[in-house]
Amino acid sequence: MNDETLSAVDVRDAVKRYGDFTALKTISLSIKDNEFFTLLGPSGCGKTTLLRMIAGFEDVTEGAIFLYGDEIENLPPHQRPVNTVFQNYALFPQMTILDNVAFGVEMRGNSKAEARRRAGEMLELVQLSQFSSRKPSQLSGGQQQRVALARALAPEPKVLLLDEPLSALDLKLRKAMQLELKHLQRETGITFIFVTHDQEEALTMSDRIAVMSAGELQQLGAPTDIYERPHNMFVADFIGETNLLEVSVDKIAQGRATCHLGGGHELTCNQVDDIGVGAKVHMSIRPERLFMSDIPAEAESLKGTVKENIFAGTDITTIVALAEGPDFIVRTSNSDRGNKRIFEPGTEMYVNMEMGAGRLLVD
Repeated sequence: MNDETLSAVDVRDAVKRYGDFTALKTISLSIKDNEFFTLLGPSGCGKTTLLRMIAGFEDVTEGAIFLYGDEIENLPPHQRPVNTVFQNYALFPQMTILDNVAFGVEMRGNSKAEARRRAGEMLELVQLSQFSSRKPSQLSGGQQQRVALARALAPEPKVLLLDEPLSALDLKLRKAMQLELKHLQRETGITFIFVTHDQEEALTMSDRIAVMSAGELQQLGAPTDIYERPHNMFVADFIGETNLLEVSVDKIAQGRATCHLGGGHELTCNQVDDIGVGAKVHMSIRPERLFMSDIPAEAESLKGTVKENIFAGTDITTIVALAEGPDFIVRTSNSDRGNKRIFEPGTEMYVNMEMGAGRLLVD
């Protein structure tokens, strides 16, 4: 998507206070039309509060919210062209699946026949047509989740809000539903705003991610940007797994920063605009960008001793005690291809880094 794509939702300097407590601290962001946008962060960071403000379930203390150019924060929820899918599905137990899906369409003034026709289309979209006469209690958790999605999509909202809708599902079903949700978003062309605390879920599904912490926006960007180029320590540590090293910046030349850490180890990485010579900051190095060897590489190498190998099926995680510095994590693919090399605990070895693996962080 290019930057000129029409904005579906604009949040401008939005603040939310509950008495003396500020839950959201001047949040501004723009969500594009037909985008799968994710609000990601730990519990209590303000992501659900922001979602509820867009839905109309929470008032805006300061700032403004626009939907396709129209200011909406003074509109009640039922007058906003958005729908919400909640964690608990909120299906009507006494109604059939077809009637559950048709309910919202009929409440918007359509005839019962039109509502049921639209409900049938949505059940076909989520591949549940054969269960239309069943009650919610007769379906699995994953099927109930798809019914909740069909019901939310049936009135053709301009924006669909999803508040951690997959959190109650088991791991395998949750992964399957992630792909199904992304497919539904592309199929319908509706803007999805998704709330989750699950980093892998956000990386898998999103066009863009807004990482939040303590009511503030920490970083906004595509999944690859967020993961490969985290802006600060919170984002680097929260998204995936990383090694954090305290370093001092010695030299900057031709877009590269030369740094050192304890013990005289010298490392290089790409320059970051906000960091100059003499700065004492942290460097982030992802475990999969490292490999182990009994000899140092021509590029950056750190000497250490293997403490433990942890087998996790597709990967092997090795914990290394550096000669000077903190423990280090190296992740090796469980494959005979590439740089696979596993050392027994107690073995001295070198942790070698791919070129450009290090990323300086604005602390």
